[in-house]
Amino acid sequence: MPTKPSRARRWLKEGKAIGRFNDLDIFYVQLTTESSSDKTQPIAIGIDPGKLFSGIGVQSSLFTLGQAHLELPFKRVRERMDNRRLMRRGRRGRRLDRKLSFDLRAHRQKRFSNRRQGKLAPSIKANRQLELRVVSELAKIYPITDIYFEYVKADVDQTSGRKGAKLGKGFSAVMVGQKWAIEQLSKIAKVHTRLGWQTSNLRKHLGLEKSENKAEQTPESHANDGITLACFRFLDYLPFHTSNGHGHEWKGSVEVTDAPFAIVKRPPVSRRQLHLMVPAKGGKRRKYGGSTTRHGFRKGDLISSPKGIGYASGNTEKQLSVSDANWKRLGQIAASKIQLIRRSNGLIVSH
Repeated sequence: MPTKPSRARRWLKEGKAIGRFNDLDIFYVQLTTESSSDKTQPIAIGIDPGKLFSGIGVQSSLFTLGQAHLELPFKRVRERMDNRRLMRRGRRGRRLDRKLSFDLRAHRQKRFSNRRQGKLAPSIKANRQLELRVVSELAKIYPITDIYFEYVKADVDQTSGRKGAKLGKGFSAVMVGQKWAIEQLSKIAKVHTRLGWQTSNLRKHLGLEKSENKAEQTPESHANDGITLACFRFLDYLPFHTSNGHGHEWKGSVEVTDAPFAIVKRPPVSRRQLHLMVPAKGGKRRKYGGSTTRHGFRKGDLISSPKGIGYASGNTEKQLSVSDANWKRLGQIAASKIQLIRRSNGLIVSH
């Protein structure tokens, strides 16, 4: 449950609670004594899913509790899948005995009987899993009652092939995996869906801005849509009738306030590649990729170094590479001069 900073400080001073940080670097207090009441307030999460970026907002009736801009791993996963397919084809090609006639070669025929339908593409699944990870971390410290998910539909007019159809857009990669994501989110809290035009109407009513640059690391790019979606928990667009006319209006009460803004992404760690993309000579292969180093640190660990606080991103025989939140190298520093702050949790959070 959210509380006032002054009350949290008093609890810590009196020993009634201990301070902790979760995987999203959100500070919270954990009570060490029995609570005087188990009542909670309704808190909603809004999710604006995307192909490359997503927005998440946490809202109560009186305060905006948090907002996040997610940089999704779509491009990186797709490139790795392309490389994997290329290497697989190369390995199969090298197995062929080309001295034999074509009908006697070890070509693998297509088999559709053992292909399961409904499988999510790895790039799409990685996107939705990052959103699920962030929501699950938020649900550990907030009593989430509702989740509002922006559902994307194809523009039938655009996909019909009719000449002159220019409004809206047709198929979008964001549409893939929506039902799977909603099914997973429903295990955390009750899920409601809203369409894009509904989000737009409420965002204008709340006076929140929208940036056209989706890659912009600001609340206006995606996080404001997440806040808007969460506000549906406290506002309804209802019809009214008076002696002078009729129509619709927003009814309910919600306060949108300033809140901490975080940028969340996955550390771009390469998995081990024993083939090194090409056949090895002499039977010896150097280490490539992997999440461990020879100095006891793991890639993605938060560390302190003479160059500043950063993340372990690579290693040499005596040095460790330190990178910032954008995975830009700060320097290669002797492992003896580095101190571990926190083990990698699979997330990079910057503010």
